[in-house]
Amino acid sequence: MVESPLRIILFILLVSVASVYVHIYLYRRLFRDTSTNPAWRTAGKVLLTALCLPLLLSWVVTRIVPSAFIVAVAAWTWMGVAVYLLLALALLGGVRGLVARTRGHRGVAAPLATPAPDPAAPPSLADLAVSVPPPSSAVPPVPPVDEDRRRFLARATAGGAVLAAGGLTGYGMWSAFHPPVVNEVAVRLPGLPKALDGFTLVHMSDIHVGPIIQRRFMDELVRRANALKPDLVAITGDLVDGTVDDLRHSVAALQNLQARAGTHFITGNHEYYWNASKWADALTGLGVTVLRNRHVTVGDAGGAFDVVGVDDWSMRNGPKGYNLDAALAGRDPGRAAVLLAHQPSNWDVAAKAGMGLQLSGHTHGGQFFPFTIAVSTIWKHDAGLFQEGENSLYVSRGTGFWGPPLRVAAPSEIVKVTLLAV
Repeated sequence: MVESPLRIILFILLVSVASVYVHIYLYRRLFRDTSTNPAWRTAGKVLLTALCLPLLLSWVVTRIVPSAFIVAVAAWTWMGVAVYLLLALALLGGVRGLVARTRGHRGVAAPLATPAPDPAAPPSLADLAVSVPPPSSAVPPVPPVDEDRRRFLARATAGGAVLAAGGLTGYGMWSAFHPPVVNEVAVRLPGLPKALDGFTLVHMSDIHVGPIIQRRFMDELVRRANALKPDLVAITGDLVDGTVDDLRHSVAALQNLQARAGTHFITGNHEYYWNASKWADALTGLGVTVLRNRHVTVGDAGGAFDVVGVDDWSMRNGPKGYNLDAALAGRDPGRAAVLLAHQPSNWDVAAKAGMGLQLSGHTHGGQFFPFTIAVSTIWKHDAGLFQEGENSLYVSRGTGFWGPPLRVAAPSEIVKVTLLAV
């Protein structure tokens, strides 16, 4: 990807510092606070160091040694567990603090009411005695901290957090490996001929075939896609996480897709990590139409529309990247068009250029909570169908997963899009 070295270094430093701090925090809450046993605390230090280091090195190592990708997936899985541990510890710690404050106020009697003094009466000796401050010895001593009780609460909090994080992680992994849900949407496409009203596309994105997602997963995707009887299949990037030599067999499942107008593919940012040009050639050899800043016309004399494909937006400043002008060169502007673009970026410009529908992915919809919230904050169009006037954008949550094999509050999906004539 075309990124400045300074930005990459700053990003790595920020993530590394955050990761180290998180692991120190987890050590304190799960090991230091729960026991004074030196062996237990030493085991915690060793364990969390062993979990932290692969996470810090995973991004660099997988670029240098692709075969280490499976180890990186394990490290990323731990990242997901660590996130849920943090959330659970924060929640349970808050409840624990609230209970402690409530217990601290129990049994404290309200001060007795005293009658208001008569301003006309002279001060009595009792009044004068009250006005004299009590000696310092009258202040009640602070009760000693009950260490056993504190340790018991720390253990209860840590145990609850481990159970909660384990449960969420287990559900997230089940959801990630579970076949994608099928979502169906109908979209009015400006300029679509009446003869093509009801034309269907199956949209898949961000499958991330790699050491974890392999041929069995791909065969199930193909079966589900074919069951929808699409007229065209569109794959909007991030198909692979690995080399052609390692993943050719798994990706070859795409040859079994059945669509009258064929299967169309565009690059995502991950294709550039693994030689986008070589993957483009391999997919072409499998009978997939690869659209790298170009368009094709679908239909016949009775009615047609254009499928336009652009390379990934992140490479727009590189020698081979997003170039909408090149993709539209020579196109009849009066013909309806569907744009395939990996990232939901530049939609406003594409719409003005006549792209009635844009199909994108990239965001994964956040993939798992709480990153779902972060992604919805960062991306204006994070997941689902968006419409402005006659123009539409559909952003897929992704058909596979990347990084931690987790899907929580953002299930993977296959999207069936039905085009309607305006």
